Amino acid sequence: MKLTRRRFLTISAAFAALPAHANSWQGRAFGADVSITINGPRDLAKPALAEARRTIREIEQLFSLYDPASSLSRLNNSGALVDPDRCFLALMKAADDAYRITGGLFDPTVQPLWRALAEEHDPTVARAAIGWERVNFDTDRITLDADQSLTFNGIAQGFATDLVVDALTRSGLANTLVNIGEYRGVGGPWSIGLSDPDHGYFGTRALTTGAVATSSPSALSLGAHAHILHPTARPQWSTVSVEAATATMADALSTALVLAPRDAVENIARAAGLRRVTLVTFDGDLTTI
Repeated sequence: MKLTRRRFLTISAAFAALPAHANSWQGRAFGADVSITINGPRDLAKPALAEARRTIREIEQLFSLYDPASSLSRLNNSGALVDPDRCFLALMKAADDAYRITGGLFDPTVQPLWRALAEEHDPTVARAAIGWERVNFDTDRITLDADQSLTFNGIAQGFATDLVVDALTRSGLANTLVNIGEYRGVGGPWSIGLSDPDHGYFGTRALTTGAVATSSPSALSLGAHAHILHPTARPQWSTVSVEAATATMADALSTALVLAPRDAVENIARAAGLRRVTLVTFDGDLTTI
């Protein structure tokens, strides 16, 4: 994976704040660089880091689009998943909450459109398949409508981040920073640098207990299309950074708010109880809500 300017600045800013005695791990998960940092006793940190890595692997095995044996791949291939794992159901519920809070701007059923554009196919059928409201799920079964498939790339990293943070906290560790594509800190303060792919560095956030997630449509393109997709809405912002209580919500809403005009951003931020939203226009202007 190419280390983009955004990625470099964010990692650099975060680790510049580390105390010399911090315990840390860096690796790969969900197709990106990840890191866990613990400021605490080594006898607690070492087993907690091992447990955190196991948790990340387990979440990848549930939600990977590239592993044919993952729960998500099996659901997409067959259109149904019987007796879904409790974590899978928890993420389904979180995605449903984000869909409803954003008025449908966050919609995991865009996967067929993503694939059609990536493979340069006619997207007509894929666009018609989009619609989270046609997905049914309960504790016994998840069922997709015809031609549907899901992607959790706009929320699974945040979800994994929260699970790891919660596990570290249960282990008695009260000063941690977890980055699995999105950041969540406990204790701190941790300094997180923010940057736009086109306009560069635009600020630093002091993270204590909470999460921050940043989405930029131009970070990846599918031909002439940005990678953040919706059947009707188009990107309104060059970058959106969301600060929230959980990384799951920050992740999902930073993705969705890329597609929202200013008044909708304000309404969604208020409804979701977000701590702060930072918007970067395509001209490079900065707005904070």
